[in-house]
Formats: sequence, C-alpha cells, structure tokens
Amino acid sequence: MTGGEMGTRPAGPKHPEALLVLADGTVFSGRAFGALGAHGAIATGELVFNTVMAGYQEVITDPSYAGQVVAFTYPHIGNYGVNAADEESEHPQVRAIVVRDLVDRPSSWRAESNLEDYLAAHGLGGIAGVDTRRLTRHLREAGAMCCALGVTDEATLLAAARAEPGTEGQDLVRGVTTKAPYRAGSGPLSVVALDYGIKRSIVAGLAEHASVEVVPATTPASEVLARHPDGVFLSNGPGDPAALGGLVAELRQLIGKVPIFGICLGHQLLASALGGTTYKLAFGHHGGNHPVKRLANGVVEVTSQNHGYAVAADSVHGAEVTHVNLNDGVIEGLAAPQLRCFSVQYHPEASPGPHDARYLFAEFVRLMEGAA
Repeated sequence: MTGGEMGTRPAGPKHPEALLVLADGTVFSGRAFGALGAHGAIATGELVFNTVMAGYQEVITDPSYAGQVVAFTYPHIGNYGVNAADEESEHPQVRAIVVRDLVDRPSSWRAESNLEDYLAAHGLGGIAGVDTRRLTRHLREAGAMCCALGVTDEATLLAAARAEPGTEGQDLVRGVTTKAPYRAGSGPLSVVALDYGIKRSIVAGLAEHASVEVVPATTPASEVLARHPDGVFLSNGPGDPAALGGLVAELRQLIGKVPIFGICLGHQLLASALGGTTYKLAFGHHGGNHPVKRLANGVVEVTSQNHGYAVAADSVHGAEVTHVNLNDGVIEGLAAPQLRCFSVQYHPEASPGPHDARYLFAEFVRLMEGAA
C-alpha cells in the first residue's frame, strides 16, 4: 500500500523522497521536511491520527503526545503558520508529524514563522505528500501502531518501527513534568496542580479562578497537603496509566482529604486510585469533535480529546459515571461526591477545540467552596 505524491510542495534536495513504514510492514511514500530531510535521519514513535481542522500547533506542543507521531487527517497543515501564543508547552512534544500537504507560505497576521522552520529549529520534522485518508483508514482497522519515517531504505525503517516500544507500559510522565514548582493566577482559592504533562491552557483556565501552584508529578501527598490547598488538580499527560503505580499510590492518600478534579490522564489516575482499571483503545480519541453525553441532563457536548487509554466500564466502585462518549460508549466522566472528587476524560480547556465543557472549571470552584 503506497501513498500519493507530494501535493503542491516542490521536489528537490530540501524535501527528498522519504518513506513512512508501519510496524505491520505497510509503507507510505512522501517527501521529508524539517530536520527529517537529512539523509539517514529517522523518527520513530506510536502513530496516531488527529482529526482537528485547526490547532495543529497546540497538538504538536501538547505534552500528552510525548512518544507519538501524529498524522493529521485535515489535508492542509501549516496554512496559518505558528506563533508563541499558541504553544501548550515550551517546545514540540511529538516525535514527528505526517501530513497530506504542508503549507510553507502561511497566511495569517499572527504568524511568526512557518511550520517547517519551527519544527526544524527544534530538531523535528515529518513527511508530507502522504495519502492520509488511506493511512487513517488503515489505523482505524489495524489500530494505532509504532512506525518509523525518514530518508532511508524500507528495511531499515521497518526494523526501527518494530524496535520502537510505543506507549504501552511506558512511564512517559517523567519526561514532561515540571522540574520545579511554579505559580500562576492570584484568585482567592488555592489549587495545587500535579503536573503529569499539563497544558498551558489548563493552567490559564485554573488561574482564572484561583492561585495555582503547579508541582512535579512525583510530589508526595504529604507535601501537597502541607500546602493546605483548597483543591488539587490532576493534569493531562502521556503514556500508559497502568505504568504509574507510584503516582496512584500517592493519589490515594489525597482522596477524601481535599477536593480533586482530574482531566485526561488525571481522570485515569483518579479512577485507578478509586480501584478502577484502564485499557488501551484500538486507535484512541484524538480530535476536536467528539460528542459526549452528560448523563445528569442529557446534554451533548462537543469535546476536544487526546488519549489512547480509557477507564474500564464497571471497574470503579463507589463512583458514578457522569459522561459517556456517544461514538463508542467509553467512560468520559466520573464523580464520587462523598469523596469530593470528579474527573473527565476529555479537555474542557479545548485548545484546540470547542468550549462546550468549560463549565467544569466553575464546578471545581463550587466544589472547593463547599457548594457542590
């Protein structure tokens, strides 16, 4: 199976012919860009597809994508450039990107650089000209899998893809968590945010309501409680929640002692601390258009999602399911009112995506104030 040619990007030494090889032996052709254009350069990672039509920079800089190669289903990527205001972390977190048509002449007053130059400056790149529709269909049928891409021969790339460990069983949080605590916001409430790979837009969302101290993921529960917070936030992050037993053990010591709100990986870890189990989804949820039903009132929210793992149904005793994904029935929200904690699998801060679920930050405030 072979992808198409490069679209409108010109051929030449700057964009040499390249291959994308999946661990099952499937091959797609295209042209390398960014740092991947050097002969012999190889990028590997677990390949997933993302369905957002805008917000590619937020996706690329989201720490939840550590260890992954992202294929964008939207055909034109790079059309409005990049700028510092849209970064969700200090630098790109993906291993590489796969696109149909990489736009090298952005059209936006906000653009500070084009996407290729931005990635190259960080030692990253990708492959363009790939038939991403065919690639997406293959991943939906075969599931997310490891891959390798670069300007080298097929056999070398296949060996690299099969040697890549992927995300299952991997603790990727240690590579993205903050090294030292930092603060944001100046509200009357005090929140300690455990950083499993927190996005800047989440910190900003919390800071609208509270004084936030972001601390490393490995901060012991005793040190969190010693700060006397009004609430504890559990952030998003990459990798397999089942590999984070130490973090779950600390979290158990917080439950029932302080209000807790978790998002994405934070949701999975809270569920694990409550006795639940998690599992790997076939190809994950990655995009800005997932319908989620809020069971309390039947309202359907269109949500932004980025996760490859989920909480197993009926595995969390003592907590109620509050939200479900209408595409596949996956648990999207949990609450244990008696323990003053709740969580959602999706991203109420969006970035990119719709803002249907931003009310959850206000719910966290009400919980901390004792009104929920």
